[in-house]
Amino acid sequence: MSTIQPETSLSNHLHDERAIPTEPMVDGTSVPPGEASADFLQLLTPDGHRTPNADYDPWVADVDVASLVRLYEDHVVVRRIDTEAMHLQRQGQLGLWAPLLGQEAAQIGSARSLRSDDFVFSSYRENAVAYCRGVDFTDLMRVWRGNSHSGWDPYEINMAIPSVIIGTQALHATGYAMGCQFDGGDQVAIAYFGDGATSQGDISEAMVFAARFQAPVVFFCQNNQWAISEPVERQARIAIANRAPGFGIPSIRVDGNDVLAVMAVTRRAIERARTGGGPTFIEAVTYRMGPHTTSDDPTRYRNQEELDEWSVKDPIKRLEAHLSSMDALTDEVRAEVQAKADSVAAEVRAGTLGLTDPDGLSIFDHVLSSESSWLERQKSQYSAYLDMFEGGAR
Repeated sequence: MSTIQPETSLSNHLHDERAIPTEPMVDGTSVPPGEASADFLQLLTPDGHRTPNADYDPWVADVDVASLVRLYEDHVVVRRIDTEAMHLQRQGQLGLWAPLLGQEAAQIGSARSLRSDDFVFSSYRENAVAYCRGVDFTDLMRVWRGNSHSGWDPYEINMAIPSVIIGTQALHATGYAMGCQFDGGDQVAIAYFGDGATSQGDISEAMVFAARFQAPVVFFCQNNQWAISEPVERQARIAIANRAPGFGIPSIRVDGNDVLAVMAVTRRAIERARTGGGPTFIEAVTYRMGPHTTSDDPTRYRNQEELDEWSVKDPIKRLEAHLSSMDALTDEVRAEVQAKADSVAAEVRAGTLGLTDPDGLSIFDHVLSSESSWLERQKSQYSAYLDMFEGGAR
């Protein structure tokens, strides 16, 4: 799916009076930060109905039925990976897992809008993005099994290893984008983070530099309503997207459970960055259906009514409904997609169980780009320590 360039203004429907209302509401606040209402772009309703939009339809005009089926396959396969990883963690095969259940459309729609030479900087939950970038399934599990500091070589797929330190990836993305700008290339960087990360100073600092240098970077916030156990309303009295214009960065809210709408706004933002228009802030309003991580118990802080409300907005259900309305979701398609999902899940499980424990001294690998007497001394001392135990460094 190549990026298209329609003859429409790139500023339309970015942050202005039409895109994100800023007039106070009756309760004295602006747009509620977690409200899924008409203040965001939506091209597919929860029941699968396609709603036309003159400004954004051109950006997904090439997404035909075959493309929609491939996007549907992405959703089903990614959810199957997520489910398998949850099972592996509960069976003691992974130390931790951060599920993305419910956020598939936000990640797939944006990731499938990137070029292969664009660079991704993510948090720990963007496993669907990693899938779209071609990360090996076993590599996806290495960190979570505790076998490695990182799962893959970032330069092989142009995606940095996940950031667990909240918000730092926005600074990394901005710096990388500035580097691309200075080198004269047209690559774009994208930073993924959650609503909770917007309370971190790193996000604000990144936007300061991105706006000042008009860096080709897209800030992609997945507002999944919960920062662990804190609802988004405790962090923001207005829509998170409303903050970016204060830094001089245009922003837009989009239905994060609508893969077509996410793809449209991301393509537009990427094209804007690629052609010298500077950064864009996207707030994808979605919902984290599962726990924050497998060490979290969401039943302690949210109710079933909220889950029921969001379950009808499920990104897979709406794609199924849309494809069914076009008679494109046949039994054969369903069977092929399910077979692909099961095959991938089997590969994930086999790869995870096949991982071997690393050498104890490998902890010193890749700490520095060149040898150091200081590091060698530590390695020698640690080796002597391990030799005190049966099996030595193993």
